[in-house]
Amino acid sequence: MGEPLIEKAPAKVNLTLRVLGRREDGLHELESLVAFADLADTLELDPDVPLSLEVSGPFAKAAGPNGSNLVIKATGALAERFPKLRTGRFILRKDIPTAAGLGGGSSDAAAALRLLARVNDIPLDHPQLRNVAGLVGADVPVCLDPKTRVMAGVGDVLYEPMKLAPLPALLVNPQIAVATGDVFAAFEPADGTRKYLLDPPDGFEQLVDFLSAYGNDLNRAAVACAPIIADVLVALRGLPGCRLARMSGSGATCFGLFKTEREAEAAAKKLSAVREDWWIHPTVLAPRHAEAT
Repeated sequence: MGEPLIEKAPAKVNLTLRVLGRREDGLHELESLVAFADLADTLELDPDVPLSLEVSGPFAKAAGPNGSNLVIKATGALAERFPKLRTGRFILRKDIPTAAGLGGGSSDAAAALRLLARVNDIPLDHPQLRNVAGLVGADVPVCLDPKTRVMAGVGDVLYEPMKLAPLPALLVNPQIAVATGDVFAAFEPADGTRKYLLDPPDGFEQLVDFLSAYGNDLNRAAVACAPIIADVLVALRGLPGCRLARMSGSGATCFGLFKTEREAEAAAKKLSAVREDWWIHPTVLAPRHAEAT
């Protein structure tokens, strides 16, 4: 019996998010600069046993029943295209909050696809693998190769990976789940910025200045659905050393950027002392080890 295979499923953070418009099929065209954190779920696969899924970790209960988990959904979709697909027992540790704007479920599904590709000798650039990723969820394609890049369209347009300065950050979630569908239903096109995303610079100071000119077009709609998001942003902006505070995805997780990891960790301690009911996690976005892989 071989050793179980393991993949990290890192949290996805939208450094910028622009809503370009709504398509005839009801989906929205987006443009987003995406980075990944060193915070991650962990997915393990034992291919020597029948297909199953075990979930543990602080957010296991919120992950929902196995039948609706994106790991199982991705596996089933891939098996439809590869009838002799070798699967196995998945063991998922959930350290990323669910329904939080961090793409945790999508990253889990992408990790499952990477593991299945390894077991079945399927190249990661195989068209069917990319196809399945897009069918499982809009964020799954960008999570399949989790590197900093611009994603566009309905998640199906991915630009080449880019190297950015590592961004020490503080992730904060007020322990609420926000449904993406509700946020898009509340979105008003007038909220959207008209500023197109240009090539972001490397270097911390330059990058923060660049990001300051952009935003998250879903912020107002998300706050309408969950007003506490505005409180989180105010709290982040009031922390010493916070250079930029923004919501990720459709919320409710927000992030603050800091120049050093020490500043981010100090801010986490300060905020945790007054908001014990919030999930607060210092991390690094676009870490150099992720860019190098």
